[in-house]
Amino acid sequence: MKRSKLFFTCPAILAALAILVLPVTGRAAQEGAMGEVREGLKMATFAGGCFWCMEPPFDRIEGVLSTTSGYTGGMIVNPTYKEVSAGKTGHAEAVQIVYDPEKVGYEKLLDVFWRQINPTTPDQQFVDVGSQYRSAIFYHDEEQRRLAEESRKTMEESGRFDGPIVTQIEPAGPFYRAEEYHQDYYMKNPLRYKYYRYNSGRDQYLERIWGKGK
Repeated sequence: MKRSKLFFTCPAILAALAILVLPVTGRAAQEGAMGEVREGLKMATFAGGCFWCMEPPFDRIEGVLSTTSGYTGGMIVNPTYKEVSAGKTGHAEAVQIVYDPEKVGYEKLLDVFWRQINPTTPDQQFVDVGSQYRSAIFYHDEEQRRLAEESRKTMEESGRFDGPIVTQIEPAGPFYRAEEYHQDYYMKNPLRYKYYRYNSGRDQYLERIWGKGK
């Protein structure tokens, strides 16, 4: 697997600091992690590179009940972080969201998703390189598929990006909850999370594309 020269990648930090994770309970929940939600709620699944960075923006949305970091889109059952980060399982790091459609629509979640990623880089998001860091929308029903395709077309026609959009739209499959130390990492280790995020180049890119504070 190719790697950036920057040391502070998602796997690199994790290997060095996993033992320092604090026992903070956040919004990651078992509900929805394996594809089941209670009646009246819905699920959305997005891959946008390192899942540490994908939980916070969705956690801030009213109507989002839980965000869970995990692995999806691959070939083996119950993959571990070590296996996924080696880039040989076919899985992508992803976040699965349980939301109340009476309070927030899927269109809003799509809008938030596009504002977190670089949709023009295949098998890469910022400093993290490999198919496990690809960007993708995993739809759970035909309505989500339709809305996802419409939103991608809107992004393609916006002229906002430097190249063609390569973000995949795929049917959702089995989703495997990541190890507990990954859940709500930004709350458990806020300083290390901010340091990783800044050094990944994500914030600088998003500010250039969407403007400061977007």
